[in-house]
Amino acid sequence: MAHEHHHEHHQEEGIKPIVVRIIVAALLLVAAVIVEKRFNLATWQLLLVFLVPYLVAGFDTLKEAVEGLSHGEALDENFLMSIATIGALCIGFLPEAEPQFAEAVFVMLFFQIGELFETVAEGRSRRSIAHLMDIRPDTANLEKDGSVEVVAPDSVRVGDIIVIKPGEKVPMDGVVIEGTSSVDTVAISGESVPRKIAEGDDIFSGCVNLGGVLRVRVTKAFGESTASRILELVEHAADNKSRSENFIARFAKVYTPIVVVAALLLAIVPPLFGGNFATWLYRALMFLVVSCPCALVLSVPLSFFGGIGGASRKGILIKGSNYLEALSKLDTVVFDKTGTLTEGVFEVTAVHPEIIEERELLHLAAHVERFSTHPIAASLRAAYPQENDDCSVENVEEVAGKGIRALVNGKTVCVGNSAMMEACGANWHACHKEGTVIHVCINSEYVGHIVISDRVKADSAEAITALKAAGVSRTVMLTGDRESVGKAVAKQLGLDECYAELMPADKVSKVEMLLGGMARGRKLAFVGDGINDAPVLARADVGIAMGALGSDAAIEAADVVLMDDNPSKVAMAVRIARRTIHIARENTWFAIGIKLLVLILAAAGIATMWMAVFADVGVTVLAVLNAMRALR
Repeated sequence: MAHEHHHEHHQEEGIKPIVVRIIVAALLLVAAVIVEKRFNLATWQLLLVFLVPYLVAGFDTLKEAVEGLSHGEALDENFLMSIATIGALCIGFLPEAEPQFAEAVFVMLFFQIGELFETVAEGRSRRSIAHLMDIRPDTANLEKDGSVEVVAPDSVRVGDIIVIKPGEKVPMDGVVIEGTSSVDTVAISGESVPRKIAEGDDIFSGCVNLGGVLRVRVTKAFGESTASRILELVEHAADNKSRSENFIARFAKVYTPIVVVAALLLAIVPPLFGGNFATWLYRALMFLVVSCPCALVLSVPLSFFGGIGGASRKGILIKGSNYLEALSKLDTVVFDKTGTLTEGVFEVTAVHPEIIEERELLHLAAHVERFSTHPIAASLRAAYPQENDDCSVENVEEVAGKGIRALVNGKTVCVGNSAMMEACGANWHACHKEGTVIHVCINSEYVGHIVISDRVKADSAEAITALKAAGVSRTVMLTGDRESVGKAVAKQLGLDECYAELMPADKVSKVEMLLGGMARGRKLAFVGDGINDAPVLARADVGIAMGALGSDAAIEAADVVLMDDNPSKVAMAVRIARRTIHIARENTWFAIGIKLLVLILAAAGIATMWMAVFADVGVTVLAVLNAMRALR
């Protein structure tokens, strides 16, 4: 963050001199106009009087124009402004021409005001993102030899113990080894309800500790922790440019030379047919001032920047304005079922806790199911992912329709339904809970069962309704679960289509099939929880990973990352994207429209230099202010 503060400080330092210069130049301009009215000075004397405010206001612009020329990038706005104003200063020396000294100074002055607005607006966008990203603390409390010292977070190593006091931000990801508390994750996930944290739980950087003192063993270095990763993502989002932004950049490159040539022709051709050279030169100079593309070049990227910043404040990370543009054109949204629309919760009941505790029961079941391709096996493995421990698992055999038998550390473990238990000769207990029940026995002795109950998330139905309201025409669910379960969930949520009993590879081919049947220009998003969905996330036009707080795989694979588990955030992301694109379009048409109008008026001799300045700087200021709306 130190860099960020330095950046802000540097920016505020940069604003003060501009403001002072504008005020001084304005006062000097007023003085010069009074001198012009009072005293009957020769043209060259007047020029000297007006040169003072001109140089005060325009020194930077002239300097940058010269630098641009020396780097071979002549046709930027500094160059256009310099040529136009120097031309206006020189017009007065032509026969039968009125001096335009005051106008020349005014153009420079107003151009500086426009630059000031840009600096302030961009500063606000950056600050809003920096404020959202004020989630990385500047210090960490490191425990060393029984005492606690305050250190810079990047000096803490993985495996060190840090102490987090109430009210402090969590500096890096880790596991709680002592203490209980609740943490506020709103800065990262946008979720307002605090999460309970106890011994053995993971804790993520950027959250705020609300309750007790926590001792945490660090699992990720500062730069690899959740908060740093998010910051990096938002900062680099600008690298992935959308088609609109690329179009504007290309447009400016082609447009500026055309305008300069048109202005030259406007100055030279009419006088050849008897027009007054001074009049046409003045019109050509106005033409140059109006044609400056800064409103476009600035406001469109600023709109996207604002949209991405605004979304990240709500716990939605969009990795680039190209994905923002794709989100605004969504036609089909494909959801994974377990963990995305439903909670996929496990209830583990050990019948003989003295023989085996609940965690051990889950551990055994996951080992036996390790080689099965069944969706239930996949969810068991996800619940107990630490597979690479010292257990030996041999002689795995699948008993069709019943379950799996295997030798774990020399004991025969059977995992399956009640028929499996009967086949093993175990005296099993019935379970009356809703969901899929998996029984476990060791050496024919029944030890307990695991219930996988797939509850639909509280806001899943609302999420589907909101997507329909946002103009998404198809919602599809893919699941590895049984057809009957999938159909029931799809019906309950009002989804258009449901495909069940799929392996992870089948999900990719289903997405390809859906992509094949779509109209041109429409986009498909896949929403998954990112653990086993990486291939599908990568294949969709927009891969959206949900509940990615702390999940590296999801943050890497997805284009849009939702930090909490609420499917309704998908519709929110679509709304933010549509609004941002709408603002960028408004700016494009507004800027081009006003410019064309004043260009025509300038060529016809109706427009004045003051109108020309408004068409350039005024439009830029309005477009930038409009772009700021995207932040909200």
